[in-house]
Amino acid sequence: MLRKRYLTPGGAPLILLVCHLITALDVPLDLQQPPTLTHQSPKDYIVDPRENIVIQCEAKGKPTPSFSWTRNGTHFDIEKDARVTMKPNSGTLLIDITGGKVEAYEGVYQCTARNEHGTAISNNIVIRQSRSPLWSKERVDPILIQEGNSLVLECRPPVGLPPPIIFWMDNYFQRLTQSERVSQGLNGDLYFSNVRTEDTRNDYICYARFNHTQTIQQKQPISVKVLSMDAINETIAAFLNDTEFYSDSPAGERYPTFMIPKGRTSNKLVLRGHVLKLECIAEGLPTPEIHWRKESGELPSKRTFHENFQKTLKIIDVTEADAGLYRCIAKNSLGSIHHIINVTVMASPYWITEPKNLVLAPKETGVLICRANGSPDPSITWLMNGIPIENSPKDLSRKVDGDSIIFSDVQTGSSAVYQCNVSNEFGYLLANAFLNVLAEPPRILTPTNQMYQVITNSRALLDCASFGSPIPKINWFKDDQTSILDGDPYVIHDNGTLEIHVAQKDNNGKYTCIAMNDLGKAENRVQLEVKDPTRIIKQPEYRVVQVAGKVIFECKVKHDPTFTPTIMWLKNNEELPDDERFIVGEDSLTIGEVTEIDKGTYTCVANTSLDKDSASAELTVVDRPDPSTDLELTDERERSIHLTWTPGFDHNSIIQKYIVEYEDGLHEPGVWHYLTEVPGTKTNAHLKLSPHVLYSFRVVSVNEVGRSQPSYPSRQYQTAPAAPDENPSKVEGAGNEPDNLVITWETLTGIQSNGPGLQYKVHWRQKDVDDDWTSVTVANVSKYIVSGTQTFVPYEIKVQALNDLGIAPEPSTVVGYSGEDLPMAAPGNVRVRVENSTLAEVQWEPVSPKSVRGHQKGYKIYYWKERSVFKRSRRHVEKKILTFSGDKTHGKLPGLEPFSLYKLNVRVFNGKGEGPPSPDEQFETPEGVPSAPAFLKILNPMLDSLTLEWGAPSHRNGLLTGYTLKYQPINNTHELGPLVKIIIPANETNWTLKNLNYSTRYKFYFHAQTSKGPGNIITEEAVTIMDEARINQPAVDADKGYSEPPLATSLPMHTLRPTFHKVRPVGPVFGNINTTASEDFANISWEYWGPDMSFYIEYMVEDSKEDWKKEFVNGTQSFFVIKGLMPGTTYKVRVVAKGHSDEPVQSTEEVFKTDPAMASRQVDIATQGWFIGLMCAIALLILVLLIFCFVKRNKGGKYPVKEKEDAHPDPEIQPMKDDDGTFGEYSDTEDHKPLKGSRTPSNGTVKKEDSDDSLVDYGEGGDGQFNEDGSFIGQYSGKKEKETAEGNESSEAPSPVNAMNSFV
Repeated sequence: MLRKRYLTPGGAPLILLVCHLITALDVPLDLQQPPTLTHQSPKDYIVDPRENIVIQCEAKGKPTPSFSWTRNGTHFDIEKDARVTMKPNSGTLLIDITGGKVEAYEGVYQCTARNEHGTAISNNIVIRQSRSPLWSKERVDPILIQEGNSLVLECRPPVGLPPPIIFWMDNYFQRLTQSERVSQGLNGDLYFSNVRTEDTRNDYICYARFNHTQTIQQKQPISVKVLSMDAINETIAAFLNDTEFYSDSPAGERYPTFMIPKGRTSNKLVLRGHVLKLECIAEGLPTPEIHWRKESGELPSKRTFHENFQKTLKIIDVTEADAGLYRCIAKNSLGSIHHIINVTVMASPYWITEPKNLVLAPKETGVLICRANGSPDPSITWLMNGIPIENSPKDLSRKVDGDSIIFSDVQTGSSAVYQCNVSNEFGYLLANAFLNVLAEPPRILTPTNQMYQVITNSRALLDCASFGSPIPKINWFKDDQTSILDGDPYVIHDNGTLEIHVAQKDNNGKYTCIAMNDLGKAENRVQLEVKDPTRIIKQPEYRVVQVAGKVIFECKVKHDPTFTPTIMWLKNNEELPDDERFIVGEDSLTIGEVTEIDKGTYTCVANTSLDKDSASAELTVVDRPDPSTDLELTDERERSIHLTWTPGFDHNSIIQKYIVEYEDGLHEPGVWHYLTEVPGTKTNAHLKLSPHVLYSFRVVSVNEVGRSQPSYPSRQYQTAPAAPDENPSKVEGAGNEPDNLVITWETLTGIQSNGPGLQYKVHWRQKDVDDDWTSVTVANVSKYIVSGTQTFVPYEIKVQALNDLGIAPEPSTVVGYSGEDLPMAAPGNVRVRVENSTLAEVQWEPVSPKSVRGHQKGYKIYYWKERSVFKRSRRHVEKKILTFSGDKTHGKLPGLEPFSLYKLNVRVFNGKGEGPPSPDEQFETPEGVPSAPAFLKILNPMLDSLTLEWGAPSHRNGLLTGYTLKYQPINNTHELGPLVKIIIPANETNWTLKNLNYSTRYKFYFHAQTSKGPGNIITEEAVTIMDEARINQPAVDADKGYSEPPLATSLPMHTLRPTFHKVRPVGPVFGNINTTASEDFANISWEYWGPDMSFYIEYMVEDSKEDWKKEFVNGTQSFFVIKGLMPGTTYKVRVVAKGHSDEPVQSTEEVFKTDPAMASRQVDIATQGWFIGLMCAIALLILVLLIFCFVKRNKGGKYPVKEKEDAHPDPEIQPMKDDDGTFGEYSDTEDHKPLKGSRTPSNGTVKKEDSDDSLVDYGEGGDGQFNEDGSFIGQYSGKKEKETAEGNESSEAPSPVNAMNSFV
């Protein structure tokens, strides 16, 4: 059974961590081996005096090691001290100090672990008791200091073990606020670069916290009083006798000086790997700023930190490169000073190569290496089993060479533990490493049948940890291959791990590792699966949303199909708030009703058991700005004032502008008006004011989101009154009667009046006449009427404002006119030029200006249609008007109806109204092209024929010269066949097409025409009915396109294979559904666009409760005949298309009714071959008899043509009869002469003079009647009654039976 073992993308396993590719040799515990220390207490061990002492020492080996201790270099006899015990199977000491003193057990301890193969020793463990002494009692005098001076509050905490942590608080245990001006030094003192009056307080308290004992010691509170010069004069006498006074003169601005360190230079020693802290605190006024730099290089950016408001430079993990000169600079506005600190880096010993356990087989060679460095250089001492090596027994296989011991040709029994001691004045290192001489076959230490899973393009590490002596050689194999895996992309490490640098899918499979030495071999199998990475393919994007809006972050993940990722959303790298507004979807995060606290960075994290991917986006929440505050008015003057304000919060959308509004408390209280606006970068405005206004101002802030609420109004400010500065605007003069002049103007607003008592002085005089000005003073109104004027005379007008303090400047003069009257003259010489059938141009001569008696606005043309040219009767007259502004003397009349008689007249008009009309002018429009026929219907579809019926165009626009019919077949793939064209006389309203293909769809194009050309086209489609004898012979082959019918026809289009072209796009939808019903069957045809599907027909009797009946359609044909229907019954039918897996597509439901049962209908028998042959023989016999009779009668004498026609109804030479209503080809529309063998109906020759609108002239006359199925019963016949059998026979398809009936 394979056990899964997952690897991270970097290759590190998640279950069994491979920490190093090459690790120390670990001997299995079931094999003989010297002791190895596994755990020991730290070298410097500070213990809490309230707790028992535990000194740890753990070791492994076989046989199990025994333990002993030394204290202060001598043997520590545990059994003689009842307070000391040793844990079973361990060397850990437990010292019970209950009722005793910890001091008695302080000292240097060392643990020894030994068995028959060697001895291991621990570090020297120094045991010391933690101490938290009390603060020494001292008198703390209050401090009186002048404002601006520097101050140091000393802490001087008691010396503890370890040193305490210092902080300053007040009586309420609140930390004192620190800043660039006030800060705590590394020694715990509190430094003031300069003091202020707010520094006065009596509870500056220094606290020392001793972490080991969890105690806090408190210094006596320090009282500080900061005095200004005024306060000094009042209080100096009271404090002079019992206080320390720091200064007796004002403290002004001064250069920086260093409070710590003293002097210009200092030295600092730091050990490698420790933390370096350099401190500079300066005093001065203003408060100095501190800057740091290294004289001989750059500060290490990743290890350098500035603390305590730049006053402390901190470098962590110090290296030798950090030694050198450091300059701190204190600077204020008066100058700067600097201090140089010389940093020396020393180092206690540190490992370069730590000795590792060595396992050798007999007669093998090996080396123990012990390399270290330090400053100063450390010394190296070797021990064997805890004894200096020079004092140990001699061994010829061992050679000491400085930092190495070389073993050669080792023998069984040479096992031992060697110690390497490296030391200098700053510390020491002690390492144990054993030599174990063994002879062991290989064994695999890695669990078997593990499953490794890694991500594509990441590193894969397959473990094969082994042990053996001699050291086994590791080989790897993949699947069933016999070749060793080595070289790109495989790497076999010394510890047996197989590495694949960049894993790919083809690396999937089973791998076998084999460990071999001289004593045997072992193998293990593992499996590797390479998975697709997890990737966010649609990342969330930066969003800006307004408060109360909604935002959606998308996060679509692509992952290996065998994994199901977990999607987690974070806000600012923390979990989402527990808020129902946050909705986490499958691939999105939706936040509704957004608030400002929702802004931040949102991260989508997709996790699988192997890897993860994340993507982040910022959300910015914007809103309208907050109102401005603190509106202040300054620089007050008669006509201006200065306004300043404090802007409100912009809600993450920059303020674009400020709008200043005002309220006039005198004239319009409560109404605010726009005054000015300033850019968003300004927070003040210089405002221009008007006299006699009680102003209040407010400010509205505007950003991209919108306008803020208005600020609170400013205080009120009233300006003094003055004479008006301006006169009324929009002064006009225009009479509303022929004998007056109405003078109007726009009054001044309250703010424009400039003072109380506003009035207006109105002046006027007739222009171009040497008259004096007439004036009148009126109240605050907006018009004045001057009566008794002449009609439409120009006047000069001016209106001046005045109030109680004076008059406004001289007003400007405008020209107005007294009232207008109706024009007196009509335009002359009106002429009309017809340009085409719908457009005519009219010209006229202008009237004289005096006759207009007002402002001439233009001319109006009144025109109307009298009648059509071919009609004698008048019609309802609807007059139309076209207006031409100004003094134009011509204009065009568009949209005229062709072939019509029009009349028009022209009138001039002014502001009062219209003048008299000109004499009526008459003109005719020429013929045009007709509109489309009113309708086009398809009647009586048969096997090979059908009838078209149409209505004449609603707008003939001339004399119709005829109709044009074009048609062409359409096959099942919606391709069009060749086009056939037929010209039809103008007096026809229906036409029968014969010799068509059965069960074929046709498209018809039909239009009327005059002598000017063809009109608009109307189109229609229809299908001939199916020949039941050929139901199983489709007319269209899906592979070959259009196919010929099996029976030849007379039209060329049916005897040749036509070429089709595509006319419709393909889509999954049905088009027209056509039904043609007989007594007991119905022909169904349809249009369909879409992929190939199978079709079936569903039908049922209308309004019945029975289920739909289903008939399947053969192949891809688009028609079907439903048989076995009941005569005279109404059915519903629909067509259904169904694919293999698609939902069925249904057409619309169509309704049809079968014909009632009739004895004369022989359609079914007529389609049989034997019956057709029999009928042909009978017809031939009858024809011979008829010819014989005809010859006999001709020999008997001559008869009138009418009698011959009645006696011999030959269908070939007599296509139209007056009594049966049938019709033949067509008649000449010009002279109405009958064709040979035809009769012109008595009501078909109505002359034009009798009726211009006669439908007979344009194919719309006659008394033709229609049967229920739409077929013609009679066209020109005057008979009112027809036999039912004849009407039904006219709608049947041609057959021998019908031919027989025509001869009977």
